[in-house]
Amino acid sequence: MLQGKLMWASLFCLVVAMLPSQTASVAVMSVDLGSEWMKMAIVKPGVPMEIVLNKESRRKTPAVVCLKENERLFGDSALGVSVKNPKTVYRHLQSLIGKKYDNPQVALYQKRFPEHQLHADPARDTVYFKFSEEVTYTPEELLGMILNYSRGLAQDFAEQQIKDAVITVPAFFNQAERRAVLQAAQMAGLKVLQLINDNTATALNYGVFRRKDIDSTAKNVMFYDMGSGSTTATIVTYQTVKTKESGTQPQLQIRGVGFDRGLGGFEMDLRLRDHLAKLFNEQKKSKKEVRENPRAMAKLLKEAQRLKTVLSANVDFVAQVEGLMDDIDFKAKVTRAEFEALCADLFERVARPVQDALTAAEMTMDEIEQVILVGGSTRVPKVQEVLLKAVGKEELGKNINADEAAALGAVYQAAYLSKAFKVTPFLVRDATVFPIQVEFTRETEEDGVKTLKHNKRVLFQRMAPYPQRKVITFNRYSDDFSFAINYGDLSFLTQEDLSVFGSLNLTTVKLSGVGSSFQKHSDAESKGIKAHFNKDESGVLVLDRVESVFETIVEEKEEESTLTKLGNTISTLFGGGAPEPVANVTEPVQEEEEVPPETGTEGKEEGKDEAPKENQEEPEKKAEEEKGQEKAEESETKGDAKENKEGEKPEGQAEEKDAEKAKSQKKSKISVEITVDLLVHDIVDPTAEDLTSSQKKLQDLTDRDLAKHEREKMLNSLEAFIFETQDKLYQDEYSLVVTEEEKEAISAKLREASEWMDEDGYSATTKQLKEKLTKLKSLCKDMFFRVEERRKWPDRLAALNSMLNTSSYFLKSAKLIPEDDQIFTEVELTMLEKVINETTTWKNETVAQQDKLSPTERPVLLSKEIEAKLSLLDREVNYLLNKAKFAKPKPKAKAKNGTSSEKSSKSNTTEEKVIPPTEESVEPKNETIEEVPPGEAPPTEEKKESDSQSQPTEETATTGRSDAPFPADGREL
Repeated sequence: MLQGKLMWASLFCLVVAMLPSQTASVAVMSVDLGSEWMKMAIVKPGVPMEIVLNKESRRKTPAVVCLKENERLFGDSALGVSVKNPKTVYRHLQSLIGKKYDNPQVALYQKRFPEHQLHADPARDTVYFKFSEEVTYTPEELLGMILNYSRGLAQDFAEQQIKDAVITVPAFFNQAERRAVLQAAQMAGLKVLQLINDNTATALNYGVFRRKDIDSTAKNVMFYDMGSGSTTATIVTYQTVKTKESGTQPQLQIRGVGFDRGLGGFEMDLRLRDHLAKLFNEQKKSKKEVRENPRAMAKLLKEAQRLKTVLSANVDFVAQVEGLMDDIDFKAKVTRAEFEALCADLFERVARPVQDALTAAEMTMDEIEQVILVGGSTRVPKVQEVLLKAVGKEELGKNINADEAAALGAVYQAAYLSKAFKVTPFLVRDATVFPIQVEFTRETEEDGVKTLKHNKRVLFQRMAPYPQRKVITFNRYSDDFSFAINYGDLSFLTQEDLSVFGSLNLTTVKLSGVGSSFQKHSDAESKGIKAHFNKDESGVLVLDRVESVFETIVEEKEEESTLTKLGNTISTLFGGGAPEPVANVTEPVQEEEEVPPETGTEGKEEGKDEAPKENQEEPEKKAEEEKGQEKAEESETKGDAKENKEGEKPEGQAEEKDAEKAKSQKKSKISVEITVDLLVHDIVDPTAEDLTSSQKKLQDLTDRDLAKHEREKMLNSLEAFIFETQDKLYQDEYSLVVTEEEKEAISAKLREASEWMDEDGYSATTKQLKEKLTKLKSLCKDMFFRVEERRKWPDRLAALNSMLNTSSYFLKSAKLIPEDDQIFTEVELTMLEKVINETTTWKNETVAQQDKLSPTERPVLLSKEIEAKLSLLDREVNYLLNKAKFAKPKPKAKAKNGTSSEKSSKSNTTEEKVIPPTEESVEPKNETIEEVPPGEAPPTEEKKESDSQSQPTEETATTGRSDAPFPADGREL
């Protein structure tokens, strides 16, 4: 008994289960789009917040594109071309997007990169690059190429398609610049979930990894970010707040922002480059001016960037460039002191963003707990020295990844915005850097004199949080009019910043249909013209709609129809009670805030023009309060009516009629959509046709690159196949399986293909290359097949022999199980024995037959047939193993004495007769082995015979063995 249990239990060791797991193909990405570098990060199932490695396995990629006549290069490859042919390389595009041609930033770009030709777009007054006489590119199109390349890198890293992205932009980007980035992403085929300010993304990354340290006490942290093109100082407040949706959650709020658009590491590089050019000219090794040679200046810029990095850790360094110009080498020693003297005026500007941020936040440095460095240019020792003195702290924080923080923060936000991931909330309240206001002119009359009065209403104040919706109501207009949306008070900007900023006027809004709405609803009371504004998550201001709102009093019908009364009665009987009033469909529920007027006398005088109310609470709270108020008024009305019914009657008929009349009146709101015509003043957005044309242009370039890549891949494959096959013909394992005639034929075709490659192959099309490769593979197919089969025989035959030995041992062990403990039927064991014998016979006969064949003939012993035999044996053994795994051993009946045992046996024999099931009544059972209750005798021979007949059917139904070679019940042997 014990021996039998141990024997079949030991067979469980042969069972190994592997369950593959599959995940949905969902991923999101972020792009930290800097002026010189870009960093990408992804989130996908099983990979939380990972920085994308590019093709060179680097964690950051140059934001550069190189355009040649027949190809495009990106990243490090494009940057390498910038030294040889700088005219074809485009970079630092951030300084051009969203700018008009007369912007000082465009002139500065032309000065820094004189090799490019910048021209004015006559339609939009923006700039474009003239690539050739027929081909031009806008900065947005070039930026779209770079974004599309970043998506390709992310997809290769994530090994799946990606469309959703969060892109970082500088906090000082105005409306035109933000719209330009969105247009570039649209050209690249990216769905932008949000444009997030880079300083906000950095603050989010910092907060996410320090969630446990954030509590209800506000903590103020300053992030000082000096990158390649600009510098930003940001004050962030961290604390926990209560939310209705998810309880208490951490929150970051941007309190103050200060920036310097032109202070960055690239300007330091340019000054070092010019210094190196001066040193080369002073050496007088060449009569030519090095500054007039774009290629030589590109080499010096590359060396200057390396020099700046080295001087951050060393006090001096020897700069050297081989073959700078006219095969003349350049070598000169530069000290850190010289570098600091060259950039002295830049270092004086380091502290200004800090003071601007404090002013915007209305704070002092004493309220700031820590100043954290971000950005690559903060590694310059002099920058840290000046900054440390400006902030008055003992040390500067360096406990964040200065290069990758923004990318990781942005991808966390991308996962939060995506529906594919469940992310722990971290509330973000960004701030408006540039205030926006609404301006309009209204005709007033004083003492009989009509004058025009100019009014201003602040829509979004400086440092006002967003996303946010706001409504402005115009109450004194009954005819068509217009108003302007402009930037507000920008006195905190310097004159230089204002000149780079661009147009201060955003849009003129012309409304039509106002007068007709008043004529149509002349009997209703006007509630004003309401303009609904939305500043979305990307910081882009949108005028959602303008509507003319009226309020009218509707008389309710006193007499109800019989059907209505019957419906109300049934509703009351089933607990419905009195029906609640239905909201008027013409007035959708709006969750907005109205804009307050400016404080002062003017605001009081013009209070009738607009309905200025400011609500600092959340829109949801406001809507809830309004809802509660409506319910309260409704309950009061019902209460009054009830009192009138139960109390004393009114004294006069007039009072009763007035009460009934008031009760039957109901206010109804009517909204009329007003036609809006927008006249854009900053940068005119490209038309739908322009966007479609740009998308097609970029897609054509992408298709061309893919076709070129496919052709190069096919050319390499053909070339490799020719050389490899020529070499294989002389290897022993290939020479063994081919005849001399076959070998000569293959060699001749390979020589012919090689000659064709030298003459026409490198100019052939992809189709021609593919056809040539297909023909050669077809010619060599039989040879490769014979070699491959002979390679597989040893391993496959060894596996088959091992399986045969294991199966035979298993069969022998199963047969040795005592009859009382036997869990396998005779049919099952016989079936396994038959498969083993047939497999053994097939193997011996096929191997013997193969030994008689020549190696040059097609083999009869095929690896796929060996694998099929292995699979069949494995299935048979696993079937029996699974049955043994889930089987329950039969308990032995314990008889108290001979008489009772005999009686019990007779009783069981009489009562438990088993009738063999017919074909129609056969049903699978849940258990394959029937368990005899204690105290009962074992079944009689008649029952055993019946069980043995029905058992295979039950086992088959239980284990689901649908792939058995024979039927489970009534197997043919």
